[in-house]
Amino acid sequence: MHIREIVLEGFKSYATRTTVGPFDEHFNAITGLNGSGKSNILDSICFVMGITSLSQVRAQALSDFIYKQGTAGVTRASVSIMFDNRNKEQAPDGYKMIDELTVTRIVESNKSKYLLNGKNATQSAIHDLFKSVSLNVNNPRFLILQGQVTKVSKSKPQEILGLIEEAAGTRMYDQKKAEALKTIAKKDDKLKEIRTTIDTDITPTINKLQQDEQNYKMYTELKKRYKLLNDQLIAYEYWQLITSVKKTETDVENMESQTNEYQERNEVITEEIQQIHNEVKLIERERNE
Repeated sequence: MHIREIVLEGFKSYATRTTVGPFDEHFNAITGLNGSGKSNILDSICFVMGITSLSQVRAQALSDFIYKQGTAGVTRASVSIMFDNRNKEQAPDGYKMIDELTVTRIVESNKSKYLLNGKNATQSAIHDLFKSVSLNVNNPRFLILQGQVTKVSKSKPQEILGLIEEAAGTRMYDQKKAEALKTIAKKDDKLKEIRTTIDTDITPTINKLQQDEQNYKMYTELKKRYKLLNDQLIAYEYWQLITSVKKTETDVENMESQTNEYQERNEVITEEIQQIHNEVKLIERERNE
């Protein structure tokens, strides 16, 4: 991936729409008089790539990117960079099927927005796109701005290592790894918090509910046994009552039968007594005669 052309409009010294290019794939040089806007072209590249340290591009606020800070009738600044993306070995991750990429950044009313092939994009998405091809604008090892040559030559070994990592494209993955480790640490803390909640709140509640469930099951079982025994007791008492009633009825029938028998015998005896009495009277009458 390499720059094909840059379109600036209202950006710093470029008040009107200006196209810079086409760029050569291998080597380009920007020449001109002092104050002609050479440095602003490099600033525009960093601007589109989403540089966050404005001082690196000689600005203090977003309004500094607008031509004469918006005091000359120009109220916004925009820069679009067209990239030739036909070399798939150097294409950004996720964009290997696209032959041309256009990244645009617009500043207006002290607000900034990005477009990627005409669609809104976040600053982090733009950063990731360039980082995937070893271009980290916030740690620009690929770019040495004015006054930085001496600084680079005096860099410490760790800083030199950073240059190599950035050039090799491994720095982005180190950052991704650090972010992933940070996310894992947060997840671990959250997991510990969840485990603490489980141990202090949920587990005791579950144990209590389980005990309540056991007590309820025991109560239900005892209630069933009580009902069964109570039903058996009622049935037994009913059987005893029926048996007693039947026995009483039998006894009454026997007593009635005996009473009838006694009455019959009494009548027979009474008749016999009357007969004897009549015979006695007859004998007495005959004797008196």
